[in-house]
Amino acid sequence: MDRAELADMLGDQTTACEPARAALLDGGDFVVWDGRVPSQELAGIYAARLRRARKRGTETLALPSTVDILTQLEAAQVRIGCVFSPDRTWAFMLFLADDAGAVLACTGVRRAER
Repeated sequence: MDRAELADMLGDQTTACEPARAALLDGGDFVVWDGRVPSQELAGIYAARLRRARKRGTETLALPSTVDILTQLEAAQVRIGCVFSPDRTWAFMLFLADDAGAVLACTGVRRAER
């Protein structure tokens, strides 16, 4: 998958899609991994991440709505991708359809300073 194709798939699925698209078009690194993961497994993982982010005060974009979307997919298999902002301050996790033909959800997290 190329940069333009992925950017075209980032619409209004969640409020994190537009900043992820901008990061991608501004030259941020990206990857879509091979393999698939059950959406219910991801829903549990990202629900736990939401709880930790709230506890720690970590800035996120569209994490609650992403958890909702993953939960509603039931047994669907999902592919995972990631886009980093060019300055690496944000990481956007992408959840794509089994065939990688559509972005189903997107969440962003501000990365901790190192």
